[in-house]
Order: sequence, then C-alpha cells, then structure tokens
Amino acid sequence: MANYYDLDDILMEEEYVTVHFKFEAKGLGVLDPGSEHDDIEAGAVVDIPLWLAHDLCLRKFVSIKLPSFYNERIRKEIQADASCVDLGRYCPYFYELGLRLAPISPDPTLGSFLLYCLQGRYKDMLCKAHTVALTTAPKFLNLLTREETQLFEAARDSVKSYNKWRFQGARLERAAVLGRKRRLNALLSPFELT
Repeated sequence: MANYYDLDDILMEEEYVTVHFKFEAKGLGVLDPGSEHDDIEAGAVVDIPLWLAHDLCLRKFVSIKLPSFYNERIRKEIQADASCVDLGRYCPYFYELGLRLAPISPDPTLGSFLLYCLQGRYKDMLCKAHTVALTTAPKFLNLLTREETQLFEAARDSVKSYNKWRFQGARLERAAVLGRKRRLNALLSPFELT
C-alpha cells in the first residue's frame, strides 16, 4: 500500500506492469485498450498499474511478468559496471518498484539483484557527492534513480554543512570557569581556617 502523503510512492505505484490473466474476468475489458469486448479472456496479457496488479496477484487471479529493465541483459550490464548504467532512463523508481515486485515475482533472485545493484552504485555515488564541486550539477546525475538522487543530495548537503562548520563556524570557545582562580579558602583544610 502506498504512503498516502508520499508523492513518489504514489507515482511508483502507477507504473505499468504486464500481467497474464489466469481466469476470465467479466467486465474488465476496459483494462485492455485493444479489446473490443467487455470481458478479458483467460490467458490474456495486459498492462495494468502496479497497485492493481499487486492486489490481483495476491488473490491468485493473475501472474506478473517482470518489466524488461529487470531482464538478464540489464543484469549483465550492471554486473559489468553498475555505476555506468542509466537506471533513471529505465524507471525513475527502479528500486522501489523492484521491492514491491520481489515478493510476488516469479524470479526469486530479484531482491538480491536489487541489493547488489545498489551496493555497486552507492560507493561511487557517495565519492562523487563528496568530491564534486558543490555549485555544479554533475552530468552523471541524469543516470540516477529518484532514491539515488535523494541520497546524493543528502551527501552533498552533509559535505556543505561540514565545510561550513569547519571553515566558517566559530572555533572552540573557552569556558568562563577556566579563566577564574580558585579561592584560597577552598585549598586550605578546615582545620587551618580558624
């Protein structure tokens, strides 16, 4: 279920997924734009939004076919060099969509593939966020997904805050207590005071 207040989560759930209907569906012909009938026959292949596909799959009414950007060719590209693959072009919600599809997917390796992909891209993305000039927008930013862009911006903000603290902020201040001398009475024993 989408987070009601998160726009990115709502947009991710509107991504279309290809499903294969196991049974005939009466009155759902409007889901298939090429259909001339009001019904969908058993065995029909239709593209529907993820939120609907998820519910229908949980009820064992349809089986989901993974989108083309999770196929073997893309996986081999990512295994070769994960940081150079343009995941944002395939789907701006690459990881979120994959996480929603993993429990209902026929491919049991989808979750581990997503983890491998993020691990391969995270280190390079973080290094670039810490070393690139803060005022210029790097051209590799177009290669990132929404989640990776948010991570990149958070890393850049942390570097900016650190630099502000390190070079422009106030240095360590001396406590007011350290400048005063102790009273002589505090150093004498109670027997010497009389």
